[in-house]
Parts: sequence; C-alpha cells; structure tokens
Amino acid sequence: MPKLKTHSGTKDRVKISKNGKVRVGSPNRNHFLMKKSGSRKRSLRGLKTRSGKAARIIKTKLGA
Repeated sequence: MPKLKTHSGTKDRVKISKNGKVRVGSPNRNHFLMKKSGSRKRSLRGLKTRSGKAARIIKTKLGA
C-alpha cells in the first residue's frame, strides 16, 4: 500500500507537542479585528489543546 501524503493545510495550522498533544491556534484572529472587543481578542490568543476524536483525526492527517 502506498504511503499517504501529509495534509498541507493541517501541517500549517497545527503543532504536535513533545508529549504528543495536539495544539491548534484560535480561528477568527486574522482580520476584522476593529469590531472585536479587546477581551475577545485576548481570549483568542495562544494555542488551544485538542483531544479525543478531533486529535485522532488531526494526527491521521499529519501521518503521525
């Protein structure tokens, strides 16, 4: 069976931590920032951890 290619979009958006946790950035953080409140923008900062079925699907797309 041939090797599967890595999903390029997922590769750019997701980081796998040293311990194997899936870290994903928050959506809605790129544009139209003027209309979003400061507290909303602050809460969107940083990386969030995905677990369960979502993490399993992401790891499959990355070939990990």
